[in-house]
Amino acid sequence: MPQNRQPSEPRYGNRPTMKDVAARAGVGLKTVSRVVNGEPGVTPDTERRVQDAIEALGFRRNDSARVLRKGRTATVGLVLEDLADPFYGPLNRAVEEVARTHGALLINGSSAEDPDRERELALALCARRVDGLIVIPAGDDHRYLEPEIRAGVATVFVDRPAGGIEADVVLSDSFGGARDGVAHLIAAGHRRIGFIGDHPRIHTATERLRGYREAMALAGLPVAGSWVSLGATAPERVAAAARAMLAGPEPITAVFAGNNRVTVTVVRVLAALPRPVALVGFDDFELADLLRPGVTVIAQDPAALGRVATDRLFQRLSGTALPPTRIVLPTRLIPRGSGELPPHTG
Repeated sequence: MPQNRQPSEPRYGNRPTMKDVAARAGVGLKTVSRVVNGEPGVTPDTERRVQDAIEALGFRRNDSARVLRKGRTATVGLVLEDLADPFYGPLNRAVEEVARTHGALLINGSSAEDPDRERELALALCARRVDGLIVIPAGDDHRYLEPEIRAGVATVFVDRPAGGIEADVVLSDSFGGARDGVAHLIAAGHRRIGFIGDHPRIHTATERLRGYREAMALAGLPVAGSWVSLGATAPERVAAAARAMLAGPEPITAVFAGNNRVTVTVVRVLAALPRPVALVGFDDFELADLLRPGVTVIAQDPAALGRVATDRLFQRLSGTALPPTRIVLPTRLIPRGSGELPPHTG
């Protein structure tokens, strides 16, 4: 004859339920629910008994039933620009950590800087019933998300504002950071300073160009058309732009690079020159402090961007009535040597 089993154990092949856990732990069903959902009101000893029962039975919360009950999936979508860009690693981790504290799973994907792909990915996440979206925009028209937002999908934009709709956005101070970086080069004696940035359709690129022009204007310095280049961050394009600015009878003596990808390419171009050229880059990057000279940068805090944006998202998911808000986080100048080089006079 088969051995008798404890009444609290589920039958073989059946998924254990909260009732099974309650019976094994000798507590009420509501107590198990509180422990499973992290709610207060349970003594440590009782919580330990419930957790022991959960482990012994192999109980797992039925999230499908929870979705039907609460209309939530406990998932958050994150649309990044480029998963390979080091800037997005800390941001992604911060979003995931905050989501986890709220019991939510993060699903992410990359738009590859393509507005159509961004739209396709964001709508695919909505079709899978994510509770909220965090979007780093590749495009400048986000009216396609209006029906999803009206349907209750909380949405926060990061790094760049939404286009065509009013929505929460968390930004770094691109304008102020660029202005400070260029002012730093001017203070080192530079008067011919080049700017190499990203596509002009990208908000951060235009804001950093605006900061560059503001610093030059405040110092009473002209900006020649040949000193400014916006476009793809592909190494070939950036290198060609840098070499063009460095050629001629009156070459630039310093470069302000609009993001970390531009900076890395400019470092390679400057390393091949016989004369020193000063450099300040927007965004820190790995090993920047180990180069000789170290690369002076305007540093953002991508982890803070991710945390603030996700906190805002869960405020909305909690039902808090908030107007769309623009949150701007400060940047920080980190002098390391390249931005302090004086103009070459030889």
